[in-house]
Amino acid sequence: MNRTLINAVLYQATWFASVLGAARGWWWSGALVLGIFAGWQLADRRSRGVDLRLVAAALGCGFLIDTSLVWSGSVNFAAPVPFDALAPLWILVLWAAFALTLNHSLAILQKHLWVAALLGAVGAPLAYMAAARSFHAITLDPPEWHAMSLLAGAWALTLPLLLILARRWAREAGTVQPA
Repeated sequence: MNRTLINAVLYQATWFASVLGAARGWWWSGALVLGIFAGWQLADRRSRGVDLRLVAAALGCGFLIDTSLVWSGSVNFAAPVPFDALAPLWILVLWAAFALTLNHSLAILQKHLWVAALLGAVGAPLAYMAAARSFHAITLDPPEWHAMSLLAGAWALTLPLLLILARRWAREAGTVQPA
């Protein structure tokens, strides 16, 4: 299996462990899988520095976006550790895992920022909807379209921004990016 595919599979494993775990009150389960994912991804010295910077940037974005959703009354998260008024740790784990894909399995999007904006605007609301309806890890307060609109807008801006940072930092570090 090539590194790009492993990167995508480990991200998905982290997503499922986080969402399924949160639905059961196991806020820590995604962090365990993220530990495996991050350990594997960060073993590559060429991309380690850039990946760590991206994790920090994504955590900041995720904290602001998901805490804003809580404060707006649009979203309630299961397993709200450490506080129910903030983005929970398990959702921040997802942001960290997502950051680890930006120069790897999602690197192709760096050249297609409009596609990235569209994918963010559509994909993020669908992921939150799946977490809500299929797994009961979050609750979308009525009207659901309000939360979906906020998510679409936030992700349409955030995904291209993170990809721009990924490309810039990788270029500065002289790391080789997948085609």
